[in-house]
Amino acid sequence: MYSPAGNADTLPCPTISKDGVSSIKEISMNQHFTLFGLPETFQIDENALETRYRALAANCHPDKFAAASAFEQKQAVMMAAAVNEAYRILKNPIDRAASLLMTQNIDADAPEHTAFAPEFLMQQMEWRETLAEARAAGDTAALNALERQVSAEQTALYGQLAAAFDAQQYQTAAQLVRQGRFLNKIRQEIENAV
Repeated sequence: MYSPAGNADTLPCPTISKDGVSSIKEISMNQHFTLFGLPETFQIDENALETRYRALAANCHPDKFAAASAFEQKQAVMMAAAVNEAYRILKNPIDRAASLLMTQNIDADAPEHTAFAPEFLMQQMEWRETLAEARAAGDTAALNALERQVSAEQTALYGQLAAAFDAQQYQTAAQLVRQGRFLNKIRQEIENAV
């Protein structure tokens, strides 16, 4: 297990025992909230996340351990990677939801979960057609309009996810995570096309 080191005024870099591998594995398996001192909830204080990330990243940066032993340098690299990965997961609402679902033994991204409502699939097909046409025509206005539409859909989905977690409707949340992955992907494709 990692154990905090440092004073109460700063977020310390967690330390790892000589068998370090098991400690890093525990942190990366759903200790993201613990590492950042945040409650395990879908809705998080994003300002607190940013503040804690900056403090952890600074305290765990490998350059601070340049004069330390080889073991401590390796520890710092592993902890910096764990901090960065935890931050990436907590910052992204879909990844954060998937992480929370794993604590309920639900793998929202398991390959056997491929069923989607026909309306959702039709919407995806329409957006993909619009994206292809706008990209081919170099129509930035159409791409921007599509990006706004997908962004609004993501915002609505995040609200649905929050409600599902509040009501402990984890299977519903898992379905929403899968839909959110589609939305993330098309949004990324739109951003790449602009």
